[in-house]
Amino acid sequence: MNTPTLRAGLIGLGRMGRHHARVLRSLNGAELVGALDPHGDRYQAADGIPVVAGLDALLQLGLDYAVLACPTLLHEPLGTALAAAGIPTLIEKPLAGDPASARRLVQAFHTAAVPAAVGYIERFNPALIALRQRLEAAQLGDVFSIATRRTGPYPVRITDVGVIHDLATHDLDLTAWITNTRYTSIAARTAHRSGRPHEDLLAALGQLTDGTITHHQVNWISPLKERTTIVTGDHGILIADTLTADLTYWANGSTRTQWEALTAFRGVTEGDVTRYAIPKQEPLIAEHEAFRDLVLGHSRRTATLHDGLHAVLVANAALQASRTGTTAAVPAPEHFHHP
Repeated sequence: MNTPTLRAGLIGLGRMGRHHARVLRSLNGAELVGALDPHGDRYQAADGIPVVAGLDALLQLGLDYAVLACPTLLHEPLGTALAAAGIPTLIEKPLAGDPASARRLVQAFHTAAVPAAVGYIERFNPALIALRQRLEAAQLGDVFSIATRRTGPYPVRITDVGVIHDLATHDLDLTAWITNTRYTSIAARTAHRSGRPHEDLLAALGQLTDGTITHHQVNWISPLKERTTIVTGDHGILIADTLTADLTYWANGSTRTQWEALTAFRGVTEGDVTRYAIPKQEPLIAEHEAFRDLVLGHSRRTATLHDGLHAVLVANAALQASRTGTTAAVPAPEHFHHP
């Protein structure tokens, strides 16, 4: 069966857009036919395709879908325009910078009956895919807690949002995704240490609908780049390192004590440690393949706009909690139909 070649347009040729351009140029079943960036092609990522300065000029190239990789504050105006034009769109995370804008984007694509998705690339990290599969197979039994660490130096590409909306939303989304649940509340503390207007450090404590406790340590002020997810359950822990795409299982020991006085203590002991060998496809390529398939009606492996809205709602609650010193409830996102 021959896969039709879809005509793709890219909005944004910045530090993330250039990676989207690289993948789109080699993606089977798609052709990058044009890009939009009012600042031009700073990183020489267009490689000969037309670079235009306005959305109308991009649409005139006859797009089958678009990738939106511009600053977060432009997601709503450009996204709603693409929805109105009937163009399926992959929107880089976060979906929007605030809940109202996120809701309007969800509504725009719902009303237009146009497919769309949010680019939460961690959903395509091999280590997290394997982790999710093992949780679904109940390898850990009941899950007690999920802890994530996402730290590193300040990225020069970010100017319009803080570490919560840009970086922490990765962890908020992946936590909801691997557990197939959502947040009900979150408490947070933030700091401003680098002299910029937005927060650059977050420590957050959340709770999911099934009672699972979550902890997230996220910052832009560390020389050490970390991307770690630790899930603790009945039978042990699973640790995913998404920088190396490694997954390790630390099992609870099964050695039984012969000492009667200790048998009342039902704690855990050290057991076997297993590092799994898993196939390692580049996550951005897998994300583009999934969205291409969504446009063709073959697959729904991407993060929906509903998922993106939930991440924005949790991030906004964390920001409010950090300002008030309280635990903030996370509202249940409205259930929109996704065509």
